[in-house]
Amino acid sequence: MNLQWKKLDAFSDFGLLVMRAGVGALFMIVHGFHKLAGGASEWASVGRAVSYLGIHFGYTGWGLAAAVTETLGGLCLILGFAHRPAALALLVTMAVAAIWKFYPFGGWDAAAHPVAMAVVSLGLFFTGPGKYSLDQGK
Repeated sequence: MNLQWKKLDAFSDFGLLVMRAGVGALFMIVHGFHKLAGGASEWASVGRAVSYLGIHFGYTGWGLAAAVTETLGGLCLILGFAHRPAALALLVTMAVAAIWKFYPFGGWDAAAHPVAMAVVSLGLFFTGPGKYSLDQGK
């Protein structure tokens, strides 16, 4: 039975492209762009997440950093450009989001999505972008 599935190994780079494009679009469109377009009040609201890490200053800057990371990081995943740095930045951003969602909003039910996105980002960090990318498998 394993021999039937072995033929699909030839499409692993295409699978990475599908994952990069899907996850990148989610980061860019669903998570990042609306935060980026929300302006300073939205950035400050998002940036308050770092308070659960003991950081109690610069919420607007931290929120802007998260919005830019999610928007441009998502675009980088889609294109396969600066793939590993983008995946690492998204991993860190999602780890902070998971902590923020876990504590004040109800535990694992609230934190499940950012945890899942962090795990996917970690996986993409280790696998690389594949050959269908601007980085061309570097």
